Amino acid sequence: MEIRNLISFVHVAELNSFTKAAEVLGYSQSTISFQIKQLETELDCLLFERINHTITLTQRGEELLEYAQNISRLTEEFKQNTASDKTIKGSVHVVSPDSICEEMLMSNYGKFSKLYPQINLRFTAADTLDMFEMLDKNEADIMLTLDNHIHRNDYVIAKEKHIDMHFVTNANSPLLKRKELSIFDIINEPFLLTERGMGYRRVLDKELAKKSIEISPILEVGRTDIITSLLENGEGISYLPDFVTKKKVNDGKLAYLNITDIQTDIWEQLIYHKNKWVSNCLKAFIEFVTEVEF
Repeated sequence: MEIRNLISFVHVAELNSFTKAAEVLGYSQSTISFQIKQLETELDCLLFERINHTITLTQRGEELLEYAQNISRLTEEFKQNTASDKTIKGSVHVVSPDSICEEMLMSNYGKFSKLYPQINLRFTAADTLDMFEMLDKNEADIMLTLDNHIHRNDYVIAKEKHIDMHFVTNANSPLLKRKELSIFDIINEPFLLTERGMGYRRVLDKELAKKSIEISPILEVGRTDIITSLLENGEGISYLPDFVTKKKVNDGKLAYLNITDIQTDIWEQLIYHKNKWVSNCLKAFIEFVTEVEF
């Protein structure tokens, strides 16, 4: 049984596509199809059902997948451990909310790049459900979330930390004259929020729904740097993690509102699939993020 055929099978199964697997592996689609056909002939069973241009693993295909994933992982581990050049090099695909992408790239990428100049980081912004789907399909190596605390048996939590959140506004806002505010005191103010359904915005909306209220923001955008700049210029209120706003708060440009009747429980979690092979590149990224403070 050819190892490369098993590796192609794993990619087709995880990506649910012969075309995507061919693109990732650098083969033609016909080569991938031939490799899968070889496997099916050798094992004397059908591995995929092909109906109306969609593919689905058969029961035998599902049984083979776990074995093939282990073989693929062990093969890559062997190559890495026996390589004459021990320099850590390769790529890591990270999925995360926009705010973490910004913080990682703007504040911490330089540090990481100096430590590991031959590791290529690729960031993709996504909501939490899409992140898990990408991990399940092996389309990403690891996810970094800002959401409710998540625990699932199929995933490894490499890091977790509680994140402080605040309603934040311009430092000259008249609302700051009051030591305590209710959400009902600010509900009609202009809001600038991150995109609906994304991480902590989704959690906030759920808390508001418990009070039968909803915020209709004047702006929804994933870029928290845009939001904080507009707030600094006197435009409305937002709800953001403290690590995004603390510098401008400390500089006296923004300020936190003390809203006493809305509380969210937000966690930063670094998560990867339990079946994911942790390469030296991925290990280096995990160790770096575990140590860095957002």
